[in-house]
Amino acid sequence: MRLTRIIMAITVGMAVVAVPAAAGAAQPQPQPTSTLPGPPQPYPPGPASLTLSDPSVFVGETVDIIGRNFGPNETVDIVIVRRPMDGGGAGGGAPSDDPDTESEDRASDTTTLTARTNSRGEFVRPFTPRRTGVYTITATGRTSGLSASTELRVLRRHHEPPHHKPPHHLPVTGSSLETPMKIGGGLVATGTLLLLGTVLWRRRNRLGAGGTH
Repeated sequence: MRLTRIIMAITVGMAVVAVPAAAGAAQPQPQPTSTLPGPPQPYPPGPASLTLSDPSVFVGETVDIIGRNFGPNETVDIVIVRRPMDGGGAGGGAPSDDPDTESEDRASDTTTLTARTNSRGEFVRPFTPRRTGVYTITATGRTSGLSASTELRVLRRHHEPPHHKPPHHLPVTGSSLETPMKIGGGLVATGTLLLLGTVLWRRRNRLGAGGTH
């Protein structure tokens, strides 16, 4: 009898311990988090930039204006403002020998161009400067409003002489005509004497020939 009670007590105790464990196993377990990386997020584009294929060129050489990070497939207005270099209009800061060329180089002027960006907001626009100076180039997108600037220095080739105008013809004065007139008069007088001498010589020969008959 006592053994039966001991067995029943052990059985009840085991049942009490098994019930909480079974209840915990029946509860839903949290799903494990995935450690695989997702698709890369696109980075926001940087500020618009404007660069040149060469920041310093000679007159007549073509340079590429390169724009990046503008709006995709938009029209870009390019404004180019030229100003004279410090120390004069000629390349390298030396003054020009031609006053007309120097005055033209010292006058500022503005040129307007347009370009079209691709799907990545990039464009390349060639530009050929015809005068020396420092060119400030500013590009602005019509749709995005993004803007960027850069500078270009244009120099004169060292082996190219300045463009001089032909000298004006000076008026001819009387003293300038005096010497040519004297020479011409002497030649006319000499020719006249030779002609008279020839005529007299022929006449004498004719008379001599008539006297022999």
